[in-house]
Amino acid sequence: MIRWRDPRVPPAVVAGFGAVGLAAALVGGASAAVAGAVAGVAAAAVAVVSLVMAVLRIADRREARAWRWLAGGAATWLAGAGVRPIADGTPFAVSFADLLVLAGTAMLAIGTGLCAVRPAYGRASLRDASDAYVSAASIFLVGWVALLGPAYHDSGGPGVFAVSLASPVLCLAFACAVGPAVLPARKSAGPVGLAALGLLAALTATETAGALTRMTGDDPSPLGLWLAPVAFLLFAAVPWCRRMAHAPGASGEEDDPDVDGGAGAGAQAASSLIAAVPLILVLVATVALVLRMLGGGVAGPLAVPALVAASVVAVLVVRLFVMLADAGRMRRLMDLGERQLHDLAESTGDVVLLCDHDGVVREIGEGVEVTYGYRPEDMVGGSIFDYIHPEDVPGIQMALRAMSLEDERAEGGGTCMIGCRVRAADGTWRPTESVATRHSRGEDLLLVTTRDVSGQEALRNQVAHLTFHDGVTGLPNRSYFEERTREVLARPGGHSVAVVFLDLDGFTAVNDSVGHASGDYLLGQAARRLRAAVRADDTLARWGGDEFAVLLEVAGDAQTAVDLAERLVRAVSAEPFRVADRDIAMTASVGVAFADEEVSSADLIRNADVAMARAKDIGGPRVEVFAAHMHADVVRRLELAADLQRALLEDQFAIEYQPMVDLATSRVTAVEALVRWWREGAFVPPERFLGPAEDTGLIVPLGEWILRRACREVAAWRASSWDIGLSLNLSARQIMAPRFVETVESALAESGLPPSALSLEVIEEMLVEDAEETLTRLSELRELGVRLAIDDFGTGYASLALLRQLPVDMIKIDPSFVSGLGADETLTLLTRTIVRLGHDLGLIVVAEGIERPEQLDLLREMGCTRGQGFLVARPMDARGIDDLMPAGLHSAV
Repeated sequence: MIRWRDPRVPPAVVAGFGAVGLAAALVGGASAAVAGAVAGVAAAAVAVVSLVMAVLRIADRREARAWRWLAGGAATWLAGAGVRPIADGTPFAVSFADLLVLAGTAMLAIGTGLCAVRPAYGRASLRDASDAYVSAASIFLVGWVALLGPAYHDSGGPGVFAVSLASPVLCLAFACAVGPAVLPARKSAGPVGLAALGLLAALTATETAGALTRMTGDDPSPLGLWLAPVAFLLFAAVPWCRRMAHAPGASGEEDDPDVDGGAGAGAQAASSLIAAVPLILVLVATVALVLRMLGGGVAGPLAVPALVAASVVAVLVVRLFVMLADAGRMRRLMDLGERQLHDLAESTGDVVLLCDHDGVVREIGEGVEVTYGYRPEDMVGGSIFDYIHPEDVPGIQMALRAMSLEDERAEGGGTCMIGCRVRAADGTWRPTESVATRHSRGEDLLLVTTRDVSGQEALRNQVAHLTFHDGVTGLPNRSYFEERTREVLARPGGHSVAVVFLDLDGFTAVNDSVGHASGDYLLGQAARRLRAAVRADDTLARWGGDEFAVLLEVAGDAQTAVDLAERLVRAVSAEPFRVADRDIAMTASVGVAFADEEVSSADLIRNADVAMARAKDIGGPRVEVFAAHMHADVVRRLELAADLQRALLEDQFAIEYQPMVDLATSRVTAVEALVRWWREGAFVPPERFLGPAEDTGLIVPLGEWILRRACREVAAWRASSWDIGLSLNLSARQIMAPRFVETVESALAESGLPPSALSLEVIEEMLVEDAEETLTRLSELRELGVRLAIDDFGTGYASLALLRQLPVDMIKIDPSFVSGLGADETLTLLTRTIVRLGHDLGLIVVAEGIERPEQLDLLREMGCTRGQGFLVARPMDARGIDDLMPAGLHSAV
């Protein structure tokens, strides 16, 4: 982009200079020759002034340099033309003025060459030089035939003729020398270069006319007189025309970056025409010579046109040999590149072949024998379709047909990606990937590179299998099952679908006892049994862990799905599993859910899972069919768990204490801490939230809060010299929680409660499940000095051996025994036996649930020393326990 420093000089100044010069020449009454000379000098002066002003306003250095040369050339030519009338009277054949004119023309040629956008280097410069010479020689031959040859006889001899022609010949040489570089230029300084090239052509014509005038003595022609002034005036206007084109708001070529791109085929045609100009000039010169020779011969010495013509032929021959050498070199490079490409493809295991658009093989690499087992010579001349899977042939034929009709300039460059199956010599079908492109030897040949992707295909299939199948059992996995369920429900009649969920009961104990590897082996055995139990069109999958899922795509009636669920239960529990040289008996809990028109696949699977969880909660090998209330129960449990967590943070829990009394004296000996929850002012029964707290693990922080709070309050009562103890219930999660023993020790230390004043109660089932770990933890608590009690004694499965292993201090008779005292002889006998057993073992016996006086009387008669229940005292808060404190202790406090 040109930037003008001062845009205020109007183009009219240039026209004014030209008008003044021409008027001065014409009105002065001088001869035509003098008028033409004066007009040329005036026009050149205007051009010099215009160019100098343009140089001062151009910011681009490269373009400014070209314009400086043009301005200097115009000024030098002006000086020569100005002194030529004076120098014409000198005795020298070539005057000083002629040298100035030639020097100015040379400087104009240099400036014109600098306007070229692309400088030529190497072979390109040699090509431009040959084109320049051929063009100049051809124009000279045409000029010789038309003008110079007839004027030779009137020139006064060969010397005068040669000297007279020196200036126009040199001007012609200058113009042709810069022509090949300037003509292709269409951007930046291109228009200026073309205008300067036109000026050189005009000066050449003017010098030729002047030379003919001097040689023949005839009057100068008007063309020779006025061509140079007009050319200088037009050239002087070029900077101002460019200034207007590049002014703000003007539309020009450089303002639109897409002008060149939009030329398209027209620009290519123009470039081709410019490249053909030298040959056109040679053709014109040849025709002119032939016509002149046929019309009576060439005037003047024949040696001159013959020598020039011979030089043109020699240059063209050399140019032809250079072109042939370049073509050979390019062919060798193409062959080398093709060989390298072929070798590279062969080294990577690809097969390279050449075929036509009909699929006939012309050439094929030796890699085909290594990859597919065919000899190359046996395949040449045959069709590639003989080796392609019949199902893939139509698609490949269509692709090849499209390539044959595709234009070379179309998007993609004539490249086609092909995937097909190829038959190997051993008869197997190999998946392949091929790339077909047009070959450089001709558009009728295709270069095809084929790669055997059997390994990649096998790997993809393996990855797909592993993605949707379980690695332990080989069954479809959860992702496959979910996707298959969605597909089956989406098709017509999908509402007759059922999903069965199965969970192996007690599988965690298998992993803990025999290890995870043996557990995986058991899962494999279970999968084989279940696969044998389901129907062929059912989908059996491993859902995860010890859970399996079955999709009954055509469930029929509900009884069909229930029958299948019961078969699965029997398949699991029919006989023990042989694992790690031992027999392991397993049972299963199964849930069944049926689809309807509104249920989604995710909801259907969830419903089966909920039903399975319900069966597991009930216990034993069992089949449960999903009902709507099951999901509601699950949601309520989840909401309750969230509320429990929030209640812990907001301190919504409280503790009530139920006194434990000496039945003989009615003295309060201990209190049992019971947690209470008021959710938004409403009382929540413990049986509603302790189960979810145990399931979610919130029982651990809740139990720790109860332990620390109760220890502080009981320690405060004991500080008043009241010998009272504390009893707390423990759950399995609490006992197995990390650092539980340390938590108990910390609570005792912080509160100051003696360990002997704390009794921790466990139920009998806890002593049976995970007996070894539970006994270890309880023994550690016993070592702290804490007392241990078995709650609800008589209802579980604890044996007398456990009572001997664990140093228990107390047993608490379950309320179900106490409730039948005096009404049920069996329960009365069992209660008496438990009391006697406790006495014999030296244990404290506590009766729970005393609600009637006759129960209290029988327990006293049996010798039971401790008791608690609504008849004795109801649960109460800490203030109520304060009221039970002996009177003397109250006054002490």
